[in-house]
Amino acid sequence: MKIKVGFGYDVHQLADGLDLWLGGVKFEHTKGIVAHSDGDVLIHAICDALLGAANLRDIGFHFPNNDPTWAGADSKKLLAEVCRMIREKGWEISNIDASLAAEQPKINPRIPEMQAALAQAMGISVDDVSLKATTNEKLGYLGREEGINAYAVALIQK
Repeated sequence: MKIKVGFGYDVHQLADGLDLWLGGVKFEHTKGIVAHSDGDVLIHAICDALLGAANLRDIGFHFPNNDPTWAGADSKKLLAEVCRMIREKGWEISNIDASLAAEQPKINPRIPEMQAALAQAMGISVDDVSLKATTNEKLGYLGREEGINAYAVALIQK
C-alpha cells in the first residue's frame, strides 16, 4: 500500500452582512466571508490538502477566482469534484484532520453537523473526519474578527 499526506490552508476576510459557510454548514452570524465562491475556508483547506497529497496542484488552479463559473459556488460541490479527481488517479481518502481558527461564532457546537456534511461530500465515514476549533486569544486579525483561518491534513492511500 502506498500512502501520501497533504496539507491545506485557507484564509478569508470577514465582512458585515455576508453569509458564513463553514464545513458545508451555514452559520448565523453578523459577519460572513468575502470570497468569489461561498468562501468556505474549511472546505477550501481540505481541498488543498487532498489535491496536494495527490500532486494535483491547488484549489485556485482548478477553480480560479477569476472564472465566473465558480462565482458563488457551493464549496461542497468543489470538494466532491476534488474527490472525483483524486479517485480518478487511483487514490482513496483515509482520513482528514482539520482545524478552524476564529473568535466568533462558536464552532464546537456544530462540529458533528460539519463532520456529517463533509463526510457526505467526500463519500467517506464521519469517523474519518476530525474537526477542531480554536480562537486566536483575541490577537491579530483573527482576534479582531477581520478574518477566519482553516488548516487541514489529508491522508490518502492506493
